[in-house]
Amino acid sequence: MVFLFWDRPSPEDQKKCIDKCGSFNYDSEYRGATAKTAVSLQQDRELAKKGYFVNHARVPVGSGFKTFEKGKSALQSWKHFSFDWTFVDPKTRIGVGEKFCVCVKEFFPWLVMPLQVVYVNETKKKGKGMASFGFGSGTLQGHLLAGEERFSIALDENDQVWYEILSISKPAHFLSLIGYPYVLLRQKYFAHQSSNAVRKYLAP
Repeated sequence: MVFLFWDRPSPEDQKKCIDKCGSFNYDSEYRGATAKTAVSLQQDRELAKKGYFVNHARVPVGSGFKTFEKGKSALQSWKHFSFDWTFVDPKTRIGVGEKFCVCVKEFFPWLVMPLQVVYVNETKKKGKGMASFGFGSGTLQGHLLAGEERFSIALDENDQVWYEILSISKPAHFLSLIGYPYVLLRQKYFAHQSSNAVRKYLAP
């Protein structure tokens, strides 16, 4: 099952895909795995044995609590997905159990890939000026990949704000299996583009 559209998918198109997508398509033991650190996932031998690839990007995007709050707002309104070739409906609510679609234009057709928010984490440490906000989403039936991805924004003890993407994935369809090297390149490209979009949005 693959969801393809020749024209930019409308909210109605996306809802139809969500209604058909069913449940998660990746191992239940890794539900919520991206809430861990990138190092722990990269060192997880069982994860690698099961064919999962870890993709990680972490970049500085500014400084100060106001920048952090603006970064949090950027994630909540999906500014990190605001491109001509890929998008998420900006009205999508970030809450546990919420289903949504990532729409990607590859060559001629649009691919619509369903996901579900698995967790939302937010922390603030009083007196230390540290804070973080992030959420992880798992792939559903009909997604070309099987796995999970986290987007997060964090303010560290040095007043530096960081944007981070962490994902685990493996092919879930023959199209992604035969083109997996290309898929990995696109993941890296998206991480670069997404980081630039957040940095630009947060610029003074």
